[in-house]
Amino acid sequence: KGETLKPGDVYLLNNPYNGGTHLPDVTVITPVFTPPSPPLVMGGNNQENSLVMGGNNQENSLVKEGNNQENPAILFYVASRGHQADIGGITPGSMPPNSTNIEQEGILIDNVQLVKEGDFLETELLNLLTSGNYPARNPATNIADLQAQIAANEKGVQELLTMVEYYGLNTVKTYMQFVQDNAEISVRRAINVLTDGEFSYEMDNGGIIKVNIKINKNNRSAKIDFTGTSPQLPTNFNAPKSICKAAVLYVFRTLVDDNIPLNAGCLKPLEIIIPDGCFLNPGYPAAVVAGNVETSQVIVDALYGALNVMSASQGTMNNFTFGNQNYQYYETICGGSGAGINYHGTDAVHTHMTNSRLTDPEVLEWRYPVLLEEFSIRENSGGLGKFKGGNGIIRKVRFLATMTAGILSEHRIIPPFGLNGGQPGLVGKNYIIRDNGTVENLESTATVEMNINDIFVIETPSGGGYGHNQ
Repeated sequence: KGETLKPGDVYLLNNPYNGGTHLPDVTVITPVFTPPSPPLVMGGNNQENSLVMGGNNQENSLVKEGNNQENPAILFYVASRGHQADIGGITPGSMPPNSTNIEQEGILIDNVQLVKEGDFLETELLNLLTSGNYPARNPATNIADLQAQIAANEKGVQELLTMVEYYGLNTVKTYMQFVQDNAEISVRRAINVLTDGEFSYEMDNGGIIKVNIKINKNNRSAKIDFTGTSPQLPTNFNAPKSICKAAVLYVFRTLVDDNIPLNAGCLKPLEIIIPDGCFLNPGYPAAVVAGNVETSQVIVDALYGALNVMSASQGTMNNFTFGNQNYQYYETICGGSGAGINYHGTDAVHTHMTNSRLTDPEVLEWRYPVLLEEFSIRENSGGLGKFKGGNGIIRKVRFLATMTAGILSEHRIIPPFGLNGGQPGLVGKNYIIRDNGTVENLESTATVEMNINDIFVIETPSGGGYGHNQ
């Protein structure tokens, strides 16, 4: 609560049911308070060395409401969110393909104090990270990562206060409000050219996302209604409400031609209906690790399908994890993007809700006991049409030590859709080539034990085509 926060406090959370995404995404939050007043120089005519308290120049003096320095006011909050390499759970990397409840995915952190009035609570944090049935495997790395996030927040605090001191608090607040107001106007302008639409999108696990979009031309607003979406799933493809809202925000931001920063103002013209108990609004203790990385992609493609703007992209992040007690690694893998009204899809690219870079092969092989045998474009996999979908890729990793590997993916059964006569893209494939030459095909989600010289192969899906091929 605001009345209990003090300067130098920092808080920590990853609770998916309280604004988080999934457990590896850890958010560090720092409140920004009014700085302590410098000593008041009484008397004398040296204005350079005297602090004008109050005065007539409110813009250039750091005077805030609630000038009681014993109870400084909170001006802003700064936050940083980082994906932890491991936060516990039943598999290394905290992205278990087959989790069925949140405890199996790692340590759940909800509003825990990380720094108290400048003191880093390392003992308490270590106790938290090593608690539960599935504790973090390398808490020292978690602590180092969190310290980096604390430092990033502190830099943000310093920059904000410098800006306030230079421009004045009223000016900074006014421009912050303008950024949101301008985003709202830009989205309303984009909505003005849209039409009503609906779409139903089936996933590999049988879950169905239904979305209906109604455009109100009078006030240039939109209602996005997910009624009819499948109930909460027994798998980990449940997506917290915050994920669904973020996907809607992303889609409508991409429809704006103006160069605006992504912010909450984009949501003001949008009414979003997400029924309680569906798998886009699950309740505790639903497993959610795939909701952030997989279901989010399907939400985006369903929205583009309803708006008839763009064919499906690969629709997955192809989450690949491997590790043991000594190593933990996680990556997302690129594929093909969907074609649109007047453009082809792109080969081998991260799409929509992911844009992370892959580790350089040299670094990967230096830090982990693996060899990258192949990383190539999956030729002729994109959906055909007037505009062709982008091609996926082929990635082969040879293991030089015994490890547990996991794949968490989509579109291994249901192909990425095409629009307006465009053909769907190819589904992806997951399989293992054992050292003795035998091939083991895997499903969309799988956990396997890798022995020395076994090769894990991932062929990622491609984008759908758009329009009839003339």
